[in-house]
Amino acid sequence: MEERDRIQELVEFVAKSLVDEPDEVRVNKLSSVHSTIYELRVAPDDMGRVIGKKGRVANALRTLLRIAATREGKRAILEIV
Repeated sequence: MEERDRIQELVEFVAKSLVDEPDEVRVNKLSSVHSTIYELRVAPDDMGRVIGKKGRVANALRTLLRIAATREGKRAILEIV
């Protein structure tokens, strides 16, 4: 199993705080040469909570991710699947 990093734990913590079914939250980390992609998976019924009205919650999550990654000298992308 791939080691978990602080950014991955941050995304998982925030997502679990937003949803009704926190046990269904999964964050997969996919590393490439230039950046790291974090895939956030939630229960189908919780998808609206994570995306929010007009994507505001998703954009806020992406902003948090970008700031946390920049502090560690990395580039990160959040995909909600």
